[in-house]
Amino acid sequence: MKWLADYVDVGGITAHEFAEAMTMSGSKVEGYETEGAKIKNVVVGKVTQIVRHPDSDHMFICQVDVGTGAPIQIVTGAQNVRAGDYVPVAMHDSWLPDGTHIKKGKLRGVESNGMLCSLAELGLTTHDFPYAIEDGIFILQEPDLTPGQDIQSAIGLNDTCVEFEITSNRPDCLSVTGLAREAAVTFDKPLNIKAPVVKGAAGDIHSYLSVEVTAPALCPRYTARMVKNIKIEPSPRWMRERLRASGVRPINNIVDITNYVMLEYGQPMHAFDYKYVEGGKIVVRNAKPGETIMTLDGVTRTLSPEMLVIADVSKPSAVAGVMGGEYSGIMDDTNMIVFESACFDGPSVRTTAKKLGMRTEASGRFEKQLDPATTIPAVQRACELVELLGAGEVIGGMIDADNACHEPRRIKLEPEWSNQFLGIEVPVGEMRRILTRLECKIDGDDILPPSFRSDLEHKADIAEEIARFYGYDKIPVTAIRGTADGGYTAKQKFERLINQTLLAQGLYEVATYSFISPKYYDKINLPANSPLRACVTIQNPLGEDTSVMRTTTVPSMLEVLARNYNNRNKAAALYEIGTVYLPQEGRELPDERPVITLGLYGDAYDFFALKGIVETLLRAAGVDGCEYESSAEDAAFHPGRCARVLIGGKCAGMIGEVHPAVCENYQIGTRAYIAYLDETVLFENVAPERGYSPLPRFPAATRDLALICDDALPVAALEKAIRSAVGSTLEELTLFDVYRGAQVADGKKSVAYSLTMRAADRTLTDEESDAAVKRALKALRTIGAELRS
Repeated sequence: MKWLADYVDVGGITAHEFAEAMTMSGSKVEGYETEGAKIKNVVVGKVTQIVRHPDSDHMFICQVDVGTGAPIQIVTGAQNVRAGDYVPVAMHDSWLPDGTHIKKGKLRGVESNGMLCSLAELGLTTHDFPYAIEDGIFILQEPDLTPGQDIQSAIGLNDTCVEFEITSNRPDCLSVTGLAREAAVTFDKPLNIKAPVVKGAAGDIHSYLSVEVTAPALCPRYTARMVKNIKIEPSPRWMRERLRASGVRPINNIVDITNYVMLEYGQPMHAFDYKYVEGGKIVVRNAKPGETIMTLDGVTRTLSPEMLVIADVSKPSAVAGVMGGEYSGIMDDTNMIVFESACFDGPSVRTTAKKLGMRTEASGRFEKQLDPATTIPAVQRACELVELLGAGEVIGGMIDADNACHEPRRIKLEPEWSNQFLGIEVPVGEMRRILTRLECKIDGDDILPPSFRSDLEHKADIAEEIARFYGYDKIPVTAIRGTADGGYTAKQKFERLINQTLLAQGLYEVATYSFISPKYYDKINLPANSPLRACVTIQNPLGEDTSVMRTTTVPSMLEVLARNYNNRNKAAALYEIGTVYLPQEGRELPDERPVITLGLYGDAYDFFALKGIVETLLRAAGVDGCEYESSAEDAAFHPGRCARVLIGGKCAGMIGEVHPAVCENYQIGTRAYIAYLDETVLFENVAPERGYSPLPRFPAATRDLALICDDALPVAALEKAIRSAVGSTLEELTLFDVYRGAQVADGKKSVAYSLTMRAADRTLTDEESDAAVKRALKALRTIGAELRS
């Protein structure tokens, strides 16, 4: 906020008010904090006397003036404190940035009323105060210190830092001046951005340097200036404070100037040591095949021809827009430098940075496409700071290889359209005033946006600018015009019913990835020639474990069951409505089919519990005509303990116990049960909406049947024969006993059913009931079942 005050005066406004107003005008504030806010009750103290501790060889007793009248006594072990030094003093009941609470106490029997602080204890380093030492007390050398003064104000640790979320279409706001423009319009304050003034020294840059740009499409503009007789030293305190508050570590005056200009103007800069510019020539070119460069981080990187480099006559010196080379940096013996201020193609910088695995402050800005017109003000500002800091002598002249298009964009101002688009009534004069404050030029009915506002391209963009400074909160609330027929589709209602029914039965919903590893098919013993192994392969997978789109949901559910079992959950009842992706011959896109998958394990669950859950689900969903057919074709299931689910004669899924070998593959040490149902088949077989059925008025007739049949004959076949023979009077058919034993021949079984028959319009006679039973027995004999004698 101190830096912002150089360009726009927002005095008298709290940080909260500033953040609220800036957010409302379109510059979203993520948060703000005051430096040193966690430091409490730490003040400047002057050491008036120091004597050795009587019971310690390495401790001293200090008398310290903290502005309270009589000096206070503090015991310290530091060896660098002398009488007359100004030091930070953590008083009794003070707090340090790391949360340390300081209280008075005794050290070796001597009272100590606080603590003298080091740099680290205040959250600082020698980069912030180069004159200090790391191992010892922070001896203050700031001017005009007063005992008792808050340490934050004494060392400039009291600036308020505001963090913005800058969208990718506003690279101009990645700078203090860009945000100052926004603040000036938001608070209707004058904007004070002065053009840099460089006095310059004797000589001409063209006598030392030449620049050739061989790839103008990737480098629209390259600007350079030179400085001689460089003096490498720490930057002044005001610059170090601003860099630190912005999250940038101060290094030395030249490096700090380039970082300062980048933060101030949003234009990344680089300073080359002139003695390493071989041949006195800079060439902006594409890299050669196989060319390498060691960057400033000490890593040797291999370049490719689509990458842009800054080179001299023999070697690359920097990766354009990303990072400088090893010999392009500033050394202690640097005497002459070249300031580079250039504009590079955004997509090219992003591609290069991504391929090299690098992301820097510079690349983060360049990839958003900066304004070529900023290169000259930025390099001028750098030279101005060189002169201000006495860091060297600026050589006269400038090299400016300009291949950019500076033709301003023209956008028609359409007030009526903008008002209709926004739903407000803003006078034309107010529109023009807002746009003028945004540094747009008005030429008749045309708007000419400034070059740094590359996001203004359409009349809708102009309407947005008007809206955000007119005030979003002033836009009236209006009801939606027209009609909107909401509600769920039949398919959505069906899926909600499935969820509700399964949840009501105690199952928990899970969600798994649609992309899996091909190895998953081996874990469920899927045959090598199974059509389910023909998958859609992902072109850019996150890894091998997520490289194909699944054709079955069984591995995904087993992964979840295994995770629960291995986390020692005693039981699990889970379901998922997921999607499988089945390739279609002759079509680019697969058939995406929703599948309902159930997974169970635990003492309370077996095959029949799973079958009951499925039957309850189908009954609630209104799916009639379900049959079960024994099957051994799916290798993931236990043979003889699984069945196909048939609905309307079409296979809708499988239900059964997981094969023991598959359980072993997943390290599930108990029986597990899986069912999967094709949601599309279920939905297609939903019965029409059911009407009301009154309570029965007439009594029911019941008969019991005990049958003998082959052990291999499914009871489902028996039930089908009985239902078909008895007809519409059969109200309920209940299986109540299955027996194999001494009184039944080998290979046979006894099956007992209870039949409940009822007519809606009369009481059934015994003759009618007996006739129905005879029809049933006749039908049963055709499939090999006889009445047990």
